[in-house]
Amino acid sequence: MARRSSNKFVKRGEILEIKIENYAFGGKGIGRIRNELGEFVVFVPNTLPGQLVKAQVQKASKTYAETKLLEVLTPSEDEVSIPYQEIPGAPYIKLPIEKQHAYKKQSTLELFKRIGKVDNIESLLDEFIASPSGFHYRNKMEYAFSAIGYDHELKTDVDEFTLGFKKRGTWWCGDDLKKDSGLFDKEVEDKLKLIKEYCEKTGLPPWHGPKRTGFFRYLVVRKSFKTDQILFNLVTTSDEEGRFNIQKFADFLVEQFGSRIAGLLHTTNDETGDRTIATTGEINLVYGEDKIVEELLGLSFEISMKSFFQTNPKSAEKLYSKVIDYALEKKDTVDNNIVLDLFCGTGTIGQILASKSENAQIVGVDIIEEAIENAKENAERNNIEGVKFYAADVGKFLYEHPQYQNKIRTIILDPARAGVAPKTMQKIINLGAERMVYVSCNPATQARDIDLLAQAGYHITKFSLVDQFPHTAHVESVVLLEKTV
Repeated sequence: MARRSSNKFVKRGEILEIKIENYAFGGKGIGRIRNELGEFVVFVPNTLPGQLVKAQVQKASKTYAETKLLEVLTPSEDEVSIPYQEIPGAPYIKLPIEKQHAYKKQSTLELFKRIGKVDNIESLLDEFIASPSGFHYRNKMEYAFSAIGYDHELKTDVDEFTLGFKKRGTWWCGDDLKKDSGLFDKEVEDKLKLIKEYCEKTGLPPWHGPKRTGFFRYLVVRKSFKTDQILFNLVTTSDEEGRFNIQKFADFLVEQFGSRIAGLLHTTNDETGDRTIATTGEINLVYGEDKIVEELLGLSFEISMKSFFQTNPKSAEKLYSKVIDYALEKKDTVDNNIVLDLFCGTGTIGQILASKSENAQIVGVDIIEEAIENAKENAERNNIEGVKFYAADVGKFLYEHPQYQNKIRTIILDPARAGVAPKTMQKIINLGAERMVYVSCNPATQARDIDLLAQAGYHITKFSLVDQFPHTAHVESVVLLEKTV
């Protein structure tokens, strides 16, 4: 390999063939370039030890490079055959689930040591909780239309109508989903090719990413495990909308899925951004209902197409049960007390906690107004008393409600992937709660926050890991912290 002045190993844009040797948190495989100059580390996302891969350098420093995975050339000896179509969203589906758990557990423990500075983290691990279902566990999937497809034999992109997922490593190129991926509803995915054929026969074009033109953009599907019903949302532009008969499309879906269909929505999205819900678009109900009902731990929740709801509800029950167990481990800090449920979303945790505690006042806060409205409706539907929900920025809410100072003994935190902003975290610390239960979908930012909490006297007493997304690098963490100083 030619020497480079920057790091003498690789340059940005260079395509490498490299053997993956180790696994780092977040699904990054670790490869190494060794020569007379020394050793250079290459991180390749969504790869496994033992694989030989082709990757493109995205950025490089003097000691390591971050790359984009282009192709797995040789599989790992740990991988097994599967009856499903492989998709980019499940890079580890060929790896036995026990091996997946081992990688997730070890890499997360190392993360807490390195970022969270918790040296005795192994002794604090309560349990690793597996997903009750290894396959077909998702309750939502987004399928993208594209005018550019991929020819796997020629290994090049071609002009064709596709419906499925983006080809790994690209944003402009689609890849047809022709059968069950093993993640979502089998009937829906096996019939996706029929939906594609129906749309293609209309003569209307799919979305062309580079040109930012086209009619068909996305097909979003939500499923209820409680009722087995499915809710469709067809996303198109307004171009040539008059040529598409949305009512006939609804009839076609009913013909395919019968009474399983809860409803069909039609979203108009003329924005060029790559997202299903446009800020300026319209959402119209074409057929049936615009919501489905799901159940968690005996409570019912209405879910709209825009609502946030746990993607793996069966595993979410395990996650929430662990949160409630930790919160109620010292019941005197919950019963007859105020519990602050921050970043509460649709209020699931707060409602479950209220149903299992005595005279506790649960105060839920989230910045998303629609989520708070759903939380209020769900609490009323479930006859849950003792909960109040506020649509507000967490940091501002704490500032505007000083009446909670010195009255809160337990705080539940469930922030987004970015974790808690330092200024907001300081306001949370200033509340002086005795205990915190911190739920995270990103242990990396959680570990960072835990280091900050430790400086304020909060230390981990126990934590659990929950596998909400089998066959991916994601793992959820539930940490119980108590103030010791």
